[in-house]
Amino acid sequence: MAPPVKCTTVIAAAAGLLLSVIFFFQMVSATEEDGQGRYNAMFNFGDSLSDTGNICVNKPATAQLLLTFANPPYGMTYFGHPTCRCSDGRLVVDFLAQSLGLPLLPPSKLSGADFRKGANMAIVGATALDFDFLKSIGLGYPIWNNGALNVQIQWFRDLLPRICGGTPQSCRPYLAKSLFVLGSIGGNDYNAMLFFGFTVDRARSYVPKVVDNIAAGVERLIELGAVDIVVPGTLPIGCYALYLTMLPSSRKSDYDDHGCLRPLNDLAAYHNALLQDRLRGVRARHGSAVRVMYADFYTHAADMLRDPARFGFTTAVTACCGAGGGAYNYEFDARCGMKGATACKDPWRHESWDGVHPTEAVNKLFADGWLRGPYCHPPILH
Repeated sequence: MAPPVKCTTVIAAAAGLLLSVIFFFQMVSATEEDGQGRYNAMFNFGDSLSDTGNICVNKPATAQLLLTFANPPYGMTYFGHPTCRCSDGRLVVDFLAQSLGLPLLPPSKLSGADFRKGANMAIVGATALDFDFLKSIGLGYPIWNNGALNVQIQWFRDLLPRICGGTPQSCRPYLAKSLFVLGSIGGNDYNAMLFFGFTVDRARSYVPKVVDNIAAGVERLIELGAVDIVVPGTLPIGCYALYLTMLPSSRKSDYDDHGCLRPLNDLAAYHNALLQDRLRGVRARHGSAVRVMYADFYTHAADMLRDPARFGFTTAVTACCGAGGGAYNYEFDARCGMKGATACKDPWRHESWDGVHPTEAVNKLFADGWLRGPYCHPPILH
């Protein structure tokens, strides 16, 4: 029989536990408060991973009918209706804005919107390379002409009078206290190549040009007055249903232990390594005058894909929303938002929303990893 435990011992242990709990919540509250009021505004550039509506605002009503993510069940988790976000709810940029005490970013093409607290230039189909260049190498399909990075930066320049009421030069102090997020972008450049006939090796040969355009975009924002800039890498595309379905390999050796396509992940890893190298060059040129943060999409996503349960998920690759086709619930002609497609009842337990884009639950984890680490170098709230 175990000896009796003294009442004072129990009380002391309980008091210690209570103090630990109080300390934990104080730390969490303090961390959350750290983000409030830190920035005047947030400005985002990118593609479908962060478009909050530009693709719908920027298209005629007839074209909107072709945009599957403008249809239910997109938006079901948070907004209760489609908002032209490629997810069941909020995107990474939405969680960043809310954590920083800023409003959700309006699409930059939204007429009459208030952009003083931020604007979103991201648009579905955006590329890092200019459309004219893609056209010159045989990839001039209209889907890639929605708004390349250089075009988005020009959209931002055009908004400056509405953001801070002055010239680019007079806006610099305001922009110096704003957060800029440049990407993720570049994924569609590789999509344009891989889905329209280029081999992985040929696509790889264009990675330096893609990355150089991103680094040049960072420099252009710094010239305008940006000081804090987050630059995300690209995702491990070889682990996503779209690529596994559309670009399968007949060689078993092309798949890793998790069923992901090695050549595609190697392409993404090469992009990220080169991007980090270019960002080190930007930091070296500007020193302490700017803070350029690399957001590690790849590592965080790969961690979730390798061990879903650790992050609270039951499935990693299979799409939550689709028409039940194939091994991953993904078919291009029966994808989420199209007739016959339905969504799972518990998207928060799944990593992939539509086989291409993450669920809101994953986007929240991404945002947390950028705000406080360890998946952003340095973290935004450093």
